Amino acid sequence: MAMPPQKATSDVFHAIADPNRRALLGFLANESRPVGDCVDELGITYSAVSQHLSVLREVGLVESKAHGRKRLYRSRFEPLQAVHDWTALYRPFWENRLRGLGEYLNRQEGEEQE
Repeated sequence: MAMPPQKATSDVFHAIADPNRRALLGFLANESRPVGDCVDELGITYSAVSQHLSVLREVGLVESKAHGRKRLYRSRFEPLQAVHDWTALYRPFWENRLRGLGEYLNRQEGEEQE
């Protein structure tokens, strides 16, 4: 089943395509943190972190809340269900490939023992 086209910035696939955004998701997985902590963790500029957080927030992968004068960010993983569902379509292909590899390796091992 084809997925309907979406604006690139509102697409979960686009959001997780960037390695810095994936790193942010992991960093924010267990604890709410301010932008400054994210800057320190990723080693990129405050502006870049803010832009990445904006993309993640737009697709629902990050939520923010005010905490005094700071905003704290935390990952939300529910939107990744779309990625899981899409990749699940290809599970039979990989299972067949791995099964074929296992059979090949077993044959090779059997030939070596003869």
